Amino acid sequence: MPLFQTAVFTTTVADLRDLPTDSQYEVAFAGRSNAGKSSAINTLANHTRLAFVSKTPGRTQHLNYFRLEEGKYFVDLPGYGFAKAPEEIRDQWEGLLAPYLRYREALCGLVLIMDSRHPLTELDLQMLGWFAPTGKPIHVLLTKADKLSRQQQVLTLREVRTVLTGIAGNCTQQLFSSLKKSGVQEAETILGAWLGLASRGERPPPTGLAGEKTARPKKRNAIGWSARRPCSRGKG
Repeated sequence: MPLFQTAVFTTTVADLRDLPTDSQYEVAFAGRSNAGKSSAINTLANHTRLAFVSKTPGRTQHLNYFRLEEGKYFVDLPGYGFAKAPEEIRDQWEGLLAPYLRYREALCGLVLIMDSRHPLTELDLQMLGWFAPTGKPIHVLLTKADKLSRQQQVLTLREVRTVLTGIAGNCTQQLFSSLKKSGVQEAETILGAWLGLASRGERPPPTGLAGEKTARPKKRNAIGWSARRPCSRGKG
């Protein structure tokens, strides 16, 4: 049974004051529009339409919460690179995303979705450079890997690994294909460790980034929407 098969949609958040107060652990999914973010979430949850797959870039405008277990969530973030979106909507997204990613205490780590055919775009690098100082782990899913030859996969993975190593010590990366359902177990191992979810079936318990120490962002008393318990993933 897939580790995240129990995921169910719970709420859409357009205002930070409406963030779930019961949340203890959250893993956020970010990525450029059309990089395969919704498909990746659906594949990890073994569900065809848990996260909405849209042909229109930037369709997801809010934070969409999917409950895995009590107090544990996947959070689907708006796709970035939405040049065709109205300016007022772009401003709304930026006002929602920036404080969430920087100050949300329940946020355990960021899954950054990149199209393996076009990784490390300018916007991807901006997101990496901006989020890395929080000290929280980043895992890159290189989606649509089935569209690359084996040699191209190896070269792409090597290139991304080199760049990530220069950005932060707690970045990891892998190839992933929603079409072929490849890379699911590797992603489960890492994200399951962040969330404190026990592995199911005959697989060994997830190790992921467990044991690595990550810096905690400074607590901002003015932010009244943080979860009641901070995330403790990554502490040895």
